[in-house]
Amino acid sequence: MKNHQVLLAEDDFDFGSILKQYLEIHNFDVTWCKDGEEARDAFAKAYSDGNLFDICVLDVMMPKMDGFTLAEKVIEIDPEVPFIFLTARKMKEDRIQGLKLGADDYIVKPFEADILVLRLNNILKRSQRDRQIVTVANNKSTSVYAIGNYHFDAQNHTLTLGETVQSLTEKEALLIHFFYENKNQMLRREDILTKIWGNDDFFSGRSMDVFISRLRKYFKDDPAISIASTRGVGLTFKLLPA
Repeated sequence: MKNHQVLLAEDDFDFGSILKQYLEIHNFDVTWCKDGEEARDAFAKAYSDGNLFDICVLDVMMPKMDGFTLAEKVIEIDPEVPFIFLTARKMKEDRIQGLKLGADDYIVKPFEADILVLRLNNILKRSQRDRQIVTVANNKSTSVYAIGNYHFDAQNHTLTLGETVQSLTEKEALLIHFFYENKNQMLRREDILTKIWGNDDFFSGRSMDVFISRLRKYFKDDPAISIASTRGVGLTFKLLPA
């Protein structure tokens, strides 16, 4: 079985060296970059060569380019790649910024290396499960759905209204598909999280809130569509009949 490819961006030499060795012991192939610009270039080159990284581990505080900016550059190249932030700061603002960027996890230093390995494996399992769900959805006879005035292409990850085409990430497409399949039904938060994120922990819950905000913006031009929240209970994807 092929090892998972990890991009590690960490400017602390001693800490980065330890992480690289520990991950390699646990059967990850690691490309270690010492600053944000080096990591961006490594990711871009690998992508252009067709050697995709499976996951990125990004330190927040780095020279030349910080981890948040690096994540934005990485997402521009490959919006589906999962990533984790490492930081020595416990500031709420950092966690919020990471969530807005779509981070899959956020680990505060110091931490045990085996914690990172466990979280990487969990994220990669969820990522693999998501790809399997998309494959099943794409193999169905219908992959394009009329949702109000929109056309949702589950296979190509697009949402179209008139001449406007909104490209979707894989997770956005999964969430829309799940909502549409259960339209006008109250969905419990934990059920959505388990189905799409693979778990219902605090971090995934905050990430889901960011994705819900995005979907509300995507569907804002059709008053027949809304995503209603029942505080502390769940969400309802409301679609009025034409």
